[in-house]
Amino acid sequence: MSREETKERLNELIEPLVESKGFELVKLDYMPGKQGKLNLYIDREGGVTIDHCELISNAVSDLLDYHDPITHAYTLEVSSPGIERPLTKIEHFERFEGEKVKVKTSEDIGGRKNFSGTLAGIGADSIYVDLEDGNEVEIPLKLIARANLWYPKQDKDDLLKGI
Repeated sequence: MSREETKERLNELIEPLVESKGFELVKLDYMPGKQGKLNLYIDREGGVTIDHCELISNAVSDLLDYHDPITHAYTLEVSSPGIERPLTKIEHFERFEGEKVKVKTSEDIGGRKNFSGTLAGIGADSIYVDLEDGNEVEIPLKLIARANLWYPKQDKDDLLKGI
């Protein structure tokens, strides 16, 4: 099974379990190899605590022990997505419309692959970002390699002061 097939299988197994516990599986990263890693990023309304991460880690460990989809040794890590959380689903883009984002595309759009600005809207197959230079860019969802909330340094410092 390829890395992507294994990742899909893991997502099919893990996401329903995480949701049944009242959490959202924001992102799943799987890196095979000698020192394999399975990283899960979970969230829920009101945030995520260390106890929540432990709860999900134990439940996922039991599930994976039963189904055994990873045939080599690996480390399971469960954490919150952080303040600059990844945007991996259309629902994330809808929820965070109006927020600042960074987007990296798999192909050039207008001669570039990296965009930062305000998430201005969501279409059927695209998102729209108001760039810092005042222009707007349409980014097809299928070209998004990575997207996350973004806080410029001053905004991040101000946000962290409240914690």
